[in-house]
Amino acid sequence: MNQFTFEAKQRTVLGGMMILGVLCLAITYVTDDALHSRFWSNFLQNSVFFTGIAFLALFVQTAFTTAYAGWHAVLKRVWESYMMFLIPGLVLMVIVIAGLWGHLHHLYHWADEAEVAKDPILLHKSSFLNKYWYSLGTIIIVGTWIYFALQLRKLSLQEDKEGTTSYAQYRRAKVLSAIFLPIGGFTSAAMVWQWVMSVDSHWYSTLFAWYTTASWFVSMMALTIMTLIYLKGKGYFSEVRADHFHDLGKYLFAFSIFWTYLWFSQYMLIWYGNVGEETVYFRTRIDEYPAMFYGNLIINFILPFFVLLRNDTKRKAGTLFFVSLLVFIGHWWDFFLMIKPGVLHTAHAAMAHGAEGGHAHAGFTPGFSFPGLLDLGTMIGFLGGFFYFVFTQMTKASLQPKNDPYIGESLQHHV
Repeated sequence: MNQFTFEAKQRTVLGGMMILGVLCLAITYVTDDALHSRFWSNFLQNSVFFTGIAFLALFVQTAFTTAYAGWHAVLKRVWESYMMFLIPGLVLMVIVIAGLWGHLHHLYHWADEAEVAKDPILLHKSSFLNKYWYSLGTIIIVGTWIYFALQLRKLSLQEDKEGTTSYAQYRRAKVLSAIFLPIGGFTSAAMVWQWVMSVDSHWYSTLFAWYTTASWFVSMMALTIMTLIYLKGKGYFSEVRADHFHDLGKYLFAFSIFWTYLWFSQYMLIWYGNVGEETVYFRTRIDEYPAMFYGNLIINFILPFFVLLRNDTKRKAGTLFFVSLLVFIGHWWDFFLMIKPGVLHTAHAAMAHGAEGGHAHAGFTPGFSFPGLLDLGTMIGFLGGFFYFVFTQMTKASLQPKNDPYIGESLQHHV
């Protein structure tokens, strides 16, 4: 079957997931502290996580197009549907921006102008860390990503209807892809610094953008594998064979190792340099979040490494689905660890200064020290929304691109 049908049962299940997510967010808001830090940090984490997956789908698609890769042609409609999620992703980030301007959250220490005036480090960074650049940068940069995603999607659909031996649409897509790659590479780093790294506003790392992007990449590959296995079970993507899954599994394996390399490099260089402004990031996580810190390395490197080390495990649907699910949850966990400690520290500082009549508290903090049911439920809601949008996009085109110049190579792909 080359035409996807979004079944009523699928709509019901995904709708139920979204309702669960909304309920978890509502309960979190009602039961949260005076600053609603858990609510807003959950919203930020999941918005950034799924928007980043959409961006990486666009980036990988353009990278493969520029590199004349052909093996992925039979599955590229999955990535095209993923990258269109940049549109609701921008809407989600605009909600974060609205909260920033309306003083509805304390996600970022640098957003408090009174604190910035008293803090030399924040004052030095204020030309970049401010609500004007955060807002305009997000809207302009993500808007640019959306423009390229829309244009590439348009060319892909035109290719189905109008494609000939001239491959005019493919050549235009290749030019657009080559233009996008440096733009996407530089602008994604700026967004990572703004959205995620600036949560710990005194801290910085030259490797952080690479590290975060690698986490997005692995999450996107894991989600792609699970999507394809599910859809093949429904009778779709019959042309996607064990050879394609083998290559997807190799990417999952290789970039899990690459993510670990960046994890180690960032940690080792900061540990060796022993500069207080840098070491505080890891010291806080090792001392106050040891289960999260060491669990992050176990679930995102050690387990997938030993499972995927064998060639045959990359060709077994059950094993590949299991390890992909593990890695997907693991990198959601990774973003939890990136964002939550910094938000909690900012909330404690605000409460200590009497904001909203609150007070600072220490020890185990639900939704910060470790993910709770409300946090997992929120992620499930975002996941349901992601796939509701993706499946809707899939209904708009044939699952197999009819006139892609590399479709023949992809159909005959063998490893």
